[in-house]
Amino acid sequence: MPVLHFSLPDGHRVAVEVRALLNAGFAGRSQDDVAEHVAELAALGVPAPTKTPCLYPIAPYLALQSGEVYAQHTRTSGEAEWAIVITRDEVLLTVACDHTDRDLEVHGVAWSKQAAPDMLGRQAWRLADVADRIDDLTLTAWVRSDSEWTEIQAGTCGELLPPQYWIDVLHDQKLHIPGTVLLSGTIPMKKGVNQFADEWRVELGDPLTGRTISTEYHIRRLPDPIA
Repeated sequence: MPVLHFSLPDGHRVAVEVRALLNAGFAGRSQDDVAEHVAELAALGVPAPTKTPCLYPIAPYLALQSGEVYAQHTRTSGEAEWAIVITRDEVLLTVACDHTDRDLEVHGVAWSKQAAPDMLGRQAWRLADVADRIDDLTLTAWVRSDSEWTEIQAGTCGELLPPQYWIDVLHDQKLHIPGTVLLSGTIPMKKGVNQFADEWRVELGDPLTGRTISTEYHIRRLPDPIA
């Protein structure tokens, strides 16, 4: 199992062995907006879920803290998200980017999420320390192509179902155990920005303190098969 390492604002460091990795999907706070998004994806050939929100179990080894993602083709991209990490003593909150194979997505969302990693930040906050202002925390993503960074996502955690909603789900599913990592689902992307970029950067911000947590990585294209 992979081990993730997080630095906390007070200087403590926490190591967490990932035992379960879960990706929330279609997890917007407004389910009317979610229904509209489902319809947009269906028009692109992405199968509609039978109900929303969704929760996709992912192989734990796909939880990474790295500066690189390896991809077999150019149609992969990330998504700005937060993640909760269950430890023995508390729940941590960090930034995440759910990298996804968009070509596989038309065959099945769960399948596409198994083909690329979930990238997590190396810093975290105690969820209890920000729980009273969770909706005000910001999520921002940038993509880099031709040496230029462009903002592709910008919003707040208030647009997504809150961590407590998913903590209750984890309790119901008997998954609220040390080593469970859950990603939140994402906010809308800006129209007209090319998501199939060379690099992704995602930032979780706390306007009250000015603190931020970020993850950034380069997408490295694998060579063509030798056959």
